[in-house]
Amino acid sequence: MNSGITEKLIALTRRFYSEHGRDFSETRARLQPGVMRLLDSLHKDEAILDLGCGNGELARTLSRRGQHGSYLGLDFSPPLLSEAEREAFNFPVKFLEVDLTAPVWDSVDGKVKFDLVFAFAVLHHIPGSNLRLTILEKVHELLKQEGLFIHSNWQFLDNPRLKARIQPWELIGLNPQNVDPNDYLLDWKRGSKGLRYVHHFDEHELLELAKAGRFEIVDTFYSDGENKRSGLYQVWKKS
Repeated sequence: MNSGITEKLIALTRRFYSEHGRDFSETRARLQPGVMRLLDSLHKDEAILDLGCGNGELARTLSRRGQHGSYLGLDFSPPLLSEAEREAFNFPVKFLEVDLTAPVWDSVDGKVKFDLVFAFAVLHHIPGSNLRLTILEKVHELLKQEGLFIHSNWQFLDNPRLKARIQPWELIGLNPQNVDPNDYLLDWKRGSKGLRYVHHFDEHELLELAKAGRFEIVDTFYSDGENKRSGLYQVWKKS
């Protein structure tokens, strides 16, 4: 994927979450079952970095569950961050407006290391393998030795209702030859109509990405949705 197409898809995602952030937030009032399963394994003293923290529901849930390690949430959507910052928390919480697709996350102190980095429903909005690898290199840098990168990716092709939301690339002036295999354009109809870029990962592609990013996959499972397979979850260990 050339850089011009990458930038166009990034701009599409920025626009979607800027224009539809509040409507999207209403659909994320509770954490997915797969996320809750992972939270059950926490010791509650971990230093956590949450990429694409959205409306802060993860931080709120951690607060209710007695988390006392630090938490830093990053997101580029002001509407979602404004929702996150309305809450009072019972442990050290900070939110920053950060675009993960920028080459350097200037506002994140590189000297601070994290036990866990979360990226729930984030990687599938990042276009192009080069940009994904750049983000993984930053994650690797910010993790403590043998720290964990924990993420989920949407398995929308397994759901006929969600698969029906796929739209032709021509709606945004592109064609299938401009994008990578397993790249899709999906519509949004809550509140007002919108379009967003989503990549459909499978386990093989994630394995190759983990290797390239110097991670070892230590757990994989599916969860969420009516079929309990709409989310592909993985835990990667820094190596």
